[in-house]
Amino acid sequence: MATLLQARRLPHCLVPPSPEKAREAVNAFLYPDPEELPDDFEMPIWDHLDELRERVLVAAAAAGLAVCACFLFAKDLVVFLEAPVAQQGVRFLQLSPGEFFFTTLKVGGYAGLLIAMPTVLYEIIAYVVPGLTKAERQFLAPIIFGSSILFYLGLFFSYEILTPAALSFFVSYADGAVESLWSIDQYFEFVLVLMLSTGLAFQVPVIQVMLGQLRIVSSEQMFSQWRFVVVGATIAAAVLTPSTDPFTQTLLAVPLIGLYMGGAGVVRLLEQRRGEAAA
Repeated sequence: MATLLQARRLPHCLVPPSPEKAREAVNAFLYPDPEELPDDFEMPIWDHLDELRERVLVAAAAAGLAVCACFLFAKDLVVFLEAPVAQQGVRFLQLSPGEFFFTTLKVGGYAGLLIAMPTVLYEIIAYVVPGLTKAERQFLAPIIFGSSILFYLGLFFSYEILTPAALSFFVSYADGAVESLWSIDQYFEFVLVLMLSTGLAFQVPVIQVMLGQLRIVSSEQMFSQWRFVVVGATIAAAVLTPSTDPFTQTLLAVPLIGLYMGGAGVVRLLEQRRGEAAA
C-alpha cells in the first residue's frame, strides 16, 4: 500500500524499481541482447589475448617510466609532502639505516603511478570498449572522466585541507608536553594512506551514477536512505583516516555526505532526462 501511494506521488521516471526489475536490470547487464552488441568488430580469442598482452605491456612500461622519473625527483617530492607541517616546528628523523631511501622509493612509486594512471586507464578502456553494448559506450566516457576528476579532487582536498588539519591537531595537542620528532617513514605512511583513501572515497558519486544508469537503484531510494548514509559516512571516515581524532574524521565524513547527495541529484536529473526522452 505504501509503495502504491509513493508511486502516485512521484513522477513515473522517479518511482523506485521493484526487486524484479532490479534483477532484470542486472541480468540485462550480464547477458545483453545480441542486437545491442556492436556488429562491426569481431576478433578470435587468441587475438584478444595478444591485444591484452600488448596493452598490459604498454601500461606497465608507462608506469615504470613514470616511477623512475619520479624517483629522480624524490627528494623534491618529499619536501613537497612535508609542507603541511613544515611551519609548525616538526622535525623528521631517520630511525634506521636506509629508512629515508625506502621512503623515497615509496613516494616515487606512488607519484609515478598517479602520473601514469591516465595511460593505464586509456589502455583498459581501449581493450574493453569493443565488447560493450551501444548504451554502455554512451556513458562510459563520462563515468571514466568523472571518476578521474573526483579521484584527483580527493587527493587535492586531502593535501590542502584534511592532512594539514589532522597534523595540526596532533602537533597542537602535543605542544608543551613533548617535542614533535617524527619518523620520516611513518609520517609518509600516514600522509599517503590518508590521500589515497580520500581519493577512493570520492568515487561514491560514480558508483551511484552507474547503479542509476543500470536502473538497479533509483534516486528516490538513494535520497530515502540519507540517515544510513550519515552513519555510514561517519564509519567510513573512521576506517579510512589513519588518525583517531574526531575532527579529522568529521572533515572527511561531511564531504562524503555531500558527494552522496550530489550523486543522488545527478541520478535524478538523468532519470528525468530519460523520462522526457521516453515521452
